[in-house]
Amino acid sequence: MTAPTLPTPRGPLSRAVLAALAEPAGTGVRTPAGAGADADGFGEDLQLALYACYELHYRSFAGADPRWEWDPDLLRLRARLEESFLCALRDNVDADGGVDDALAPLLIEPLDGTGVSHHLLERGDVEQFREYVVHRSLYHLKEADPQAWLIPRLTGRAKAGVVTVEFDEYGGGRAERMHARLFADLMRGLGLDPAYGFYLDRVPAPMLAVVNLMSLFGLHRAHRGMAVGQFAAIEIGSPPGAARLAAALERMRVADPACALFYTEHVEADAVHEQLMRREVVAALLEREPELENDVAFGIRAGGVVEDRLAAHLLTAWNEGRSSLRPPERLAPEAVHRAATGAS
Repeated sequence: MTAPTLPTPRGPLSRAVLAALAEPAGTGVRTPAGAGADADGFGEDLQLALYACYELHYRSFAGADPRWEWDPDLLRLRARLEESFLCALRDNVDADGGVDDALAPLLIEPLDGTGVSHHLLERGDVEQFREYVVHRSLYHLKEADPQAWLIPRLTGRAKAGVVTVEFDEYGGGRAERMHARLFADLMRGLGLDPAYGFYLDRVPAPMLAVVNLMSLFGLHRAHRGMAVGQFAAIEIGSPPGAARLAAALERMRVADPACALFYTEHVEADAVHEQLMRREVVAALLEREPELENDVAFGIRAGGVVEDRLAAHLLTAWNEGRSSLRPPERLAPEAVHRAATGAS
């Protein structure tokens, strides 16, 4: 299994984390005094630092000591980063209403939608679609992995429902039908590199926050209700957007059928998953643990917050005629190490 190279730091927090990962575990994480005290919870530096910490639980990074995954110093820093992220989310999440209120907007398809899929369908071009796929590659190349953390934390109908959805996400037992594999095929069809984590340096904080939210909720048993809510929101809200994206590829005359297959697969699969998540997973969890309703509702709304921030970033860039990605310079591994450690 090939791991990505360490990315380029974006500030003192990510520099400290990446410098540590370039050294043996146990050597400590040297964070500059005062670093992170007033860090933006949605900012580039904090989100990259948090993403790097979480990635140790997935495929890690090339050359990183595996022992960093559970290094106490790094976990203490990660906890501070997580609290900053959670504070930023709480400041932006509308806490009014329970689960039904939180789900209601996802169950109605607006007639005058103005989101990213609408833009790509109505007036976007192939280059913008490619950019969108680059952003989403940070999640879709490990699709359903963050939600797999839910399985040991649930029981009964809720566990069975999540396992059923995850089984479909992983191709129903067929490796070539795994959604991550279908997304890699989509990337190839668009002339993009499908290597896991290849575009990490190009992807800005709004997309990092989308993936980090899933990892934050999934890796903490205490946040299992939030993880269920966010997972339900994904499955309930994706079919209409996936249908528009498939239609956008047709309008753009993208010939490779592997490109549209990723989206047409989600139109069908997620329509079934919507019912499973609502009636089995969410309902069963709250029947057993009604005290988690506020957490489930928070997970739904927090997912909406990070997705809305990403959409605003994409549409603002495209409407201004510029790229939504970070500059293309990608440092060689030895340069990454020098930048992370501050060496000359």
